[in-house]
Order: sequence, then structure tokens, then C-alpha cells
Amino acid sequence: MATPALQIVPLRGRFIDMVPLTEAHAPSLLKNTTRDSFTYFRHDDPEWTPEGMARFVRECIDMPDRAPFATVLKATGEAIGSSSYCDVRLANKGIEIGWTWLGKDFRGTKANPESKLLLMTYAFETLGCVRVQLKCDARNQLSHNAISKLGAVREGVLRKHVIVRNGFIRDSVLFSITQEEWPAVKAGLEKRVAM
Repeated sequence: MATPALQIVPLRGRFIDMVPLTEAHAPSLLKNTTRDSFTYFRHDDPEWTPEGMARFVRECIDMPDRAPFATVLKATGEAIGSSSYCDVRLANKGIEIGWTWLGKDFRGTKANPESKLLLMTYAFETLGCVRVQLKCDARNQLSHNAISKLGAVREGVLRKHVIVRNGFIRDSVLFSITQEEWPAVKAGLEKRVAM
């Protein structure tokens, strides 16, 4: 049986859109993103200049096995963060959502649940995935809480998983949502977005 190819298309929501990330998003990412958004990223923060953010965005776009989206606020048309499909395993009907960041002013709003609703709906209902996974640095309690609130199941800890900035070897907490769990997770996300 043939598996679908990963095609990156704009995903339209009520409050935000997830659109393919381009260098044109760099100015609004610089404006709307805060440095603390990158604390737990594997690599160093982007240089906090228009050119530095443009380079950072280009690096995101050029990374292998990664399909980055800009999180665009419908009210202003500006990018307020990003999230990506990564660890794409469509032959095994699996995909990961990661490399997510939002500017501080947009955390705790409808932006994160709606972005995950859009990305997971596309993964499960268009790509035919049976598993969507998410990971976070074990030290990043904010992301841990946000992923748990989505309805994802915590599967465990990948110990000494990734070498990050300054040579630190991090543990990663692994979560997933399966095809059988998706209807309940979707209903919960739709309720959060509608509130």
C-alpha cells in the first residue's frame, strides 16, 4: 500500500493559521517572540537582529526531516511563533509535532491549543497517522504542562537523549496521542478553542 507524501499546506483556524514558514515571517517573529522562547532549544538562540532572525528561520526551513510552520495570528497577520512536523514516519503512520515556540504574550491563549488542533487534525485525518508524538526537555515544566493539557499520554523519559547547548545532555519526556484517542483529544481541543 502506498503511503501519502508529506505536503505542507496552510492550515486555517479561527484565531490562528499554521502556514509554511518562510523568511518573510522573520520580522514579525522578531517582534512577537521573546528570547526565553528558546531556552530549551538544542541550539543557541537566534541573533536578536532582523538578519539574525532571518538566518534562524532559514536554518529551520533547511533542517532535514522537518516541516516548519509559522503560527500566524489572524487578527494582525503576524507570526507569533512556530511549530513543526518532524520525525516524519509516514510509512509507519507516525509523525512528531515539535520545535514549538510562542512569544510570551501568546502563551496561555488559544494559540497553542488551536495550533495543535490544526496540526493533529491534518496528521490524523489527512495523512492517515495512527500516532502523533510530542517531546520536551525534562527540565521544561511549562511545555510538559502544556502537552499534558492537550490530552497527550506521557509515555516515559528518554534518558540522556540529546546533547543540547553548552554540551548538556538532556532527558526528553515523550508523549503521544493515538488514532483511538484522537476523537476525545480533538473534542477537548475544540472546546478550549471555542471558550
